[in-house]
Amino acid sequence: MVYTDQPDKNDDWWWDDALHMAMPPFARLGALRQDPQYWRKLYSLYDHTKRAEGGPGLYDATTGLWYRDARFLPGGILSSSGRPVLWSRGNGWVAGGHVKTLKALPSTERHTAEYRDTLTRLVRAAAAVQRGDGFWNVNLADATHLPGPETSGTSFLLYGTSYAVGARLVDRDTFLPVAARAWKGLVTTAVHPDGFLGYVQNVGDRPESSQPVTYDSTADFGVGAFLLAGTELARLATR
Repeated sequence: MVYTDQPDKNDDWWWDDALHMAMPPFARLGALRQDPQYWRKLYSLYDHTKRAEGGPGLYDATTGLWYRDARFLPGGILSSSGRPVLWSRGNGWVAGGHVKTLKALPSTERHTAEYRDTLTRLVRAAAAVQRGDGFWNVNLADATHLPGPETSGTSFLLYGTSYAVGARLVDRDTFLPVAARAWKGLVTTAVHPDGFLGYVQNVGDRPESSQPVTYDSTADFGVGAFLLAGTELARLATR
């Protein structure tokens, strides 16, 4: 993709999950091989997803949130009440991808500032729609759209928020309580007495996927997100 296969093809990441899947490996390969061409290719792929995929790109610059794929862009799929669909876990994948990429890139890489700014805007936008119980709804743009608690999106957004606090991208006094509420909600509502993690929306591509989400719903990626969130939040105790 970088040198020999399709170096000029940049439309591979047509859904926002791909940012979590692929941004960090490109960032890490560039560091491992000390070859900034991997970072240039990373940005070309990212820029297409953000600003060109489906026409306008999957990034909503007005809100700082991301559409899952081109089907959900304005004029496409809406919630049952006619509002946009900005999937919680989709935005969580984006947040996680940015965090892992920033952990791998040097601060001097030319696009690091944009990745930081984009994550900051996402974290701020998510904080504005956090539920009182600490969770985020499966649709960040519609609180009435399948309004039960959901663990995977909440965990990834907590991961992004905790990193942003620790990296001083956002004000600690304002956003640490956001992270604390999310963690309290997860451990008091989703974690069973034996450690089983519930309320995880299983495999899908939108809020309606794998419904209903219940106390006994789980998936390995939800557990992984929960562990990422907890370890990142714990790091704040030493900073």
